[in-house]
Amino acid sequence: MDVERTALPGIGLQHVITTGKGRRIGVISHRTGRRDLVVYDRDDPDSCAVTAALTPEEANAVAELLGTGRIVEHLAELHRQVEGLTTEQIALAADSPYAGRPLGDTRARTRTGASIVAVARRGEVVASPRPDFVFQAGDVVVVVGTDEGTSAVAGILADG
Repeated sequence: MDVERTALPGIGLQHVITTGKGRRIGVISHRTGRRDLVVYDRDDPDSCAVTAALTPEEANAVAELLGTGRIVEHLAELHRQVEGLTTEQIALAADSPYAGRPLGDTRARTRTGASIVAVARRGEVVASPRPDFVFQAGDVVVVVGTDEGTSAVAGILADG
């Protein structure tokens, strides 16, 4: 899919895609940090049919909603391509010994060979969390590895 990128002098940048059904949808990124979500008119592709101004926080929330599915799709596709690779989503229980502790304390990769590739928390996704990322009860931890490795990470997160 092609993304058209256009500089808007004095305003910022415009990114536009055209859907499979011919609708043009864009995001205007203002220098102020505001983002406008734009749906262009079907009959006049240069006119806006609908515009929604988003604060930086709202723009991040929309990006997370759209991006979360893409990460899961990508992992599923990777799983189909690589024999023996498993993705596991593990909910971190309130009584986990790692609730309130950093990811690095688990030493999951060293101990199991499996990798923690993302953490979902209250609708937001942290992709490739760093070792200093602190887990919270209720986090959904996305792990990639062999069946044995992902099961071992689940055990570590549950029992230590």
